[in-house]
Amino acid sequence: MMFCTSIHFSSDCFGCADELIANATYIGTPGKGILAADESTGTIGKRLSSINVENVESNRRALRELLFTTLVLQYLSGVILYEETLYQKTAAGKPFVDVMKEGGVLPGIKVDKGTVELAGTNGETTTQGLDDLAQRCQKYYSAGARFAKWRAVLKIGPNEPSQLAINENANGLARYAIICQENGLVPIVEPEILVDGPHDIKKCADVTERVLAACYKALNDHHVLLEGTLLKPNMVTPGSDAARVAPEVIAEHTVRALQRTMPAAVPAVVFLSGGQSEEEATVNLNAMNKLKTKKPWSLSFSYGRALQQSTLKAWSGKAENIPKAQTVFHARCKANSEATLGTYQGVRNARAHLRASMLKTTSTKSIFCWIQMV
Repeated sequence: MMFCTSIHFSSDCFGCADELIANATYIGTPGKGILAADESTGTIGKRLSSINVENVESNRRALRELLFTTLVLQYLSGVILYEETLYQKTAAGKPFVDVMKEGGVLPGIKVDKGTVELAGTNGETTTQGLDDLAQRCQKYYSAGARFAKWRAVLKIGPNEPSQLAINENANGLARYAIICQENGLVPIVEPEILVDGPHDIKKCADVTERVLAACYKALNDHHVLLEGTLLKPNMVTPGSDAARVAPEVIAEHTVRALQRTMPAAVPAVVFLSGGQSEEEATVNLNAMNKLKTKKPWSLSFSYGRALQQSTLKAWSGKAENIPKAQTVFHARCKANSEATLGTYQGVRNARAHLRASMLKTTSTKSIFCWIQMV
């Protein structure tokens, strides 16, 4: 299929429109999603610290190997990596990138350099990393990466987000996206609206619509090939200090915000979990896919903690716990795969799957102890 596009690829571009479109479409395959394993050294250090494991390269590599060698390839289409991880190898000396490619999983890379305060605002931020982005994208493509991620952060307050912050972050995302495409990488556009605060779901919906509208205006202004992009937004939820609502309400508000702002040309939405628990992130995604309304894009996941948290606890840094931890990780990936199809049956079925899987890897006594924990 041929697409007409206004994107201007340089003669030495590593990629092309057809490759970008094919990779973006593949990542958005229904039934598959993304493992976000792009935590910085500092962030992963906090998670290792929570299980009393030292934050050194060997332990970070061991955790990554545990995740990447679990037999969950039918549930994942991509993995987002931190730069360190892009070049790491298994204990047997096999590059992680090769492990993924052999399983049909595309490697991705986090390319932003974090946020800094935006002058003239009330503590709002903009994202760094554009200056040398083209050179880094070329290097990452050569190392095997085929997509990238850039996170912009906005907050909800009495006067936030300001129009200045919205415009600045939208334009930053658009500049990142076109630079990635010119160098062969599918850009994941991530405008995260933080859940912090007492706001209700209607306020979150209003802000989400304003932010997404600005992002797609900027993407078009920068001649970004929308068919070769993905969107990684927050779900539309009440603030962390507000009353909870049902998954069906979250689904309705989230999908409506996308319908009002997101072009049908984009192949997929890969939601961030945004501080939700593992089960909440799965149930809310499932509710969106069960919703009977127009959805011209696939609705999937790009989860970090919501895929890894219980796995991390099961592992606890001990080699003898790897089979148990991989069983837990497999269950989380399977649950979210089902949620992308709207067929997830809830925590009871997830526990039943976990029990069945544990029979293959653990003694009866260990199974009983572990089931009591979950």
